[in-house]
Amino acid sequence: MNDRFKFAVLNGNTLKLIALIAMTVDHVGEILFPQITVLRIIGRLAYPIFAFMIAEGCFYTKHKYRYFFEVLGIGALCQIVYFVMFKSLYMNIMIVFAFSILIIFAIQKAVDRKNAGMMVLAASLTGLAFFLSVILPNFVKGLQFDYGFVGIILPVAVYLIPKFKLKLAVFTAGLIVLAIFNNPAIQFWSLLSLPLLMLYNGERGKIKVKHFFYIYYPAHMVAIWLVSFCFVR
Repeated sequence: MNDRFKFAVLNGNTLKLIALIAMTVDHVGEILFPQITVLRIIGRLAYPIFAFMIAEGCFYTKHKYRYFFEVLGIGALCQIVYFVMFKSLYMNIMIVFAFSILIIFAIQKAVDRKNAGMMVLAASLTGLAFFLSVILPNFVKGLQFDYGFVGIILPVAVYLIPKFKLKLAVFTAGLIVLAIFNNPAIQFWSLLSLPLLMLYNGERGKIKVKHFFYIYYPAHMVAIWLVSFCFVR
């Protein structure tokens, strides 16, 4: 039985486009105009929508390994740029989502094959994610995962829950926890993503735009950094 809202009219591509615009505004605000708080507020729409769509992508994709390595590859490429240009160990959102996808796929295999070993692997990956994002940063200066452990585990929680409205309820709780521990004055605005997610109709959209999003992420970051280096002191 479909428990989505009757007024759901937005497909996955439309939601990801909204998130992409919000992400761009956020990065422009973070790098070029940090004094304009409203840009960062608009940007709070990006993570929740992308996180929800990552969980959906894991459910529907037929090419699991390719999906994981595409996300990981983009994240690794951006991470190299981060380190070379800024000597930064800040793990970008694609690295965070790659961890989410890996945990989800381990759970999938454990359930599909009724394999206890794969479930142990999934639990171990979750423990590793906690260690890397929560414990290790206390010992390695500058190491931080975008949105932390909650950012990694929230797509996993969304994937595990079958009912759409219950997904949203758990997702809302996750966003509140995320906000409490990550700059509450700004992060609570991420709850504005919920009305948009309520409009999600469960469809991907007719046009395949996945690779556009993969290309856009590093491309827009390079463009913003170039503007910053050329025009911002």
